[in-house]
Amino acid sequence: MSSTLCGCFPFRCCRKEAPPPCLLVSTTMRTHSDSVETDGSKYNIFSRLWKRGQNGVNNNQPTTDGAHPPGDEDPPKVTITFEQNLNQCHLHEASQMLIQREERLFEASTGEDTLKHHEEEENKLAADYRDLQSLVRQSLLQSLSLSSGDANVEALRSAVDAICLEEKQDQLWKKRHQTIPAWRCNSWKELHDSTLRVLVTERMDNPSTPPAELTEQSSVQADIHSMGRQLKEDLLTVVEVVKSCYPPEMDICNFYARMYHQIFSARFRKIADFGLGDKDCTFLLRWVNEYYPQILQKPQLASNICTEELGKLLPQTLLDPLEEQYLTRQQNELMTYTNRVLEDAEQKWKNGEEPEREYGSYVSPVAYDIIQLINGMVTSAAKVVGDLHKARSITCQLTGSMQRFRSLQDNIIKQDRANSKAIIKSYLGCIEQFRDVLVNKSHLFPEDVRTNCLCVLDDTKQSAHVYLLNPVHGVLKPLYKKLGTSDWLNKTLFENLLISIEREIQDVQGSTESCHQELISQFHQEVTVEYVKRLLKGNVKLKDKDLQLRAYMTVKDNAESLHDLLSRMGSREVWLKEVLTSIGEVLKIQDLAAIQIHFALLGSAFPDLSTKHVSALLKLKTNISKEARKVVKDSLSDTLNGTGVGKAPLFFSKVQVK
Repeated sequence: MSSTLCGCFPFRCCRKEAPPPCLLVSTTMRTHSDSVETDGSKYNIFSRLWKRGQNGVNNNQPTTDGAHPPGDEDPPKVTITFEQNLNQCHLHEASQMLIQREERLFEASTGEDTLKHHEEEENKLAADYRDLQSLVRQSLLQSLSLSSGDANVEALRSAVDAICLEEKQDQLWKKRHQTIPAWRCNSWKELHDSTLRVLVTERMDNPSTPPAELTEQSSVQADIHSMGRQLKEDLLTVVEVVKSCYPPEMDICNFYARMYHQIFSARFRKIADFGLGDKDCTFLLRWVNEYYPQILQKPQLASNICTEELGKLLPQTLLDPLEEQYLTRQQNELMTYTNRVLEDAEQKWKNGEEPEREYGSYVSPVAYDIIQLINGMVTSAAKVVGDLHKARSITCQLTGSMQRFRSLQDNIIKQDRANSKAIIKSYLGCIEQFRDVLVNKSHLFPEDVRTNCLCVLDDTKQSAHVYLLNPVHGVLKPLYKKLGTSDWLNKTLFENLLISIEREIQDVQGSTESCHQELISQFHQEVTVEYVKRLLKGNVKLKDKDLQLRAYMTVKDNAESLHDLLSRMGSREVWLKEVLTSIGEVLKIQDLAAIQIHFALLGSAFPDLSTKHVSALLKLKTNISKEARKVVKDSLSDTLNGTGVGKAPLFFSKVQVK
């Protein structure tokens, strides 16, 4: 039960004359003695000067017997009493008067009558000090209810000046090696600090009512939001209004910031000690790592408060279980949504739907949807827990998602329905998108997860390429078989092969441009490998120089024709032309030393070239002896021993020879 009282504070002038005070306070009675609440926990102070002429004194325009003094005479000096200074909130002046009185008191003589008077004066001085202290305290309690331009800002400034003055007087007593008398109210700085602590605690215990749009929040969320809102408003008041009332050495902005931080942190500790639901857990973490730092980073506050010294609202021992709860939930949600995307894609395939086309290419939303989920959830989690390294742990099961994607593709390939090819072409784009995010946004993933996912994607892409290219190779196989035979030296054979390639390769079109280029590049390499493999089978015997020169020209022309065709179709594997040309030159060269040098250069460019490849190629030249072949192979072995693989493309390791 509470009642609202309007009146003066109990200093002695009120007890004797009952004058109206400088502070009019609407007070709600509480069960604890140190709290005063006005207008919902806010303290309001209103300066009110005495009415002119009150008690026969006009402070601004003195008169003499009701008439103005003669112009050539100085106006009489009016003395402002201690009580008047209190009522006008001139607390600094009132403090000065008390200090002067106590100084005079201890300079007085010590006669019997004087001692009696001395005791009376001590009692009177003690009572006046209590009145001053009470009014100073009330001024401090109004600090956070002030606004720019408020007349009561001067009252607070005067109260602070009084505190500083009394603190100096305390130090003077100590310097004189005298004990501070019991009647003197000392420890004014402690009074200041404890009063403001009561004020801040009261405001955080009874924060402003939250806005209407937040009434649907849980009780925990509403309490935290209201306290945070109160903290922000009050700290802004401190830096914009209260700071001007204090000397710089009191560092009032950081003093308030530390108090609010300590009280807010204590509230958070109590909340964190109880089991929280997922939403409340997330909300608490966001306040610790995102919202609260954002408040302190406001330019008005950051320029006045040492925010880095405040630390976090919760210790790591309490944050760890909250973070684990949050990250586990996010991890499960990510896997749930990812599985839902894959299930939806599988259902569309089963329903016979073809993927959509964009600019003539088949596209699938699978990768885009999953990547958006990953990016959004990891980025959000990094803000919630305040640590990207921890946040990316929610992707720890992503390898399983990539494997499920691979399994879905394998199933589509295995059943080979009418829409399977179109879907696989669209999935090439997904694989590329997944690879891009794993490579270019590696910070979103733990390193082992990233590495494992890339391996799965490489296998998935290779499986798709095999599925799309195998039918083409199947059609070309009869022509492949004639390579490296006597028919091969006939120009018509390779022309027919090129015509068939150009016709059959049309069927693999439909993926995005970059994916199609990669597919054709692989096809280019596979055709070249098939060409060299057939040549090294040794079905053709080049018995003399003329036949060997003809074979060289055939290889050279074939290399150029194949390169021209597949480059037009999208291949970027220019180096394959050089492989065939280098092999053809071996057939042309007759000097053994020159052959050794040529193979040394070829081995340096392609470290996967083996002596078996050299032997098979030299066997085509039937005029080279076994001993000469051994010399070349030994020479190549020496070259390869001093050559690292490095970034050289692999080619000969794909050409199997007996």
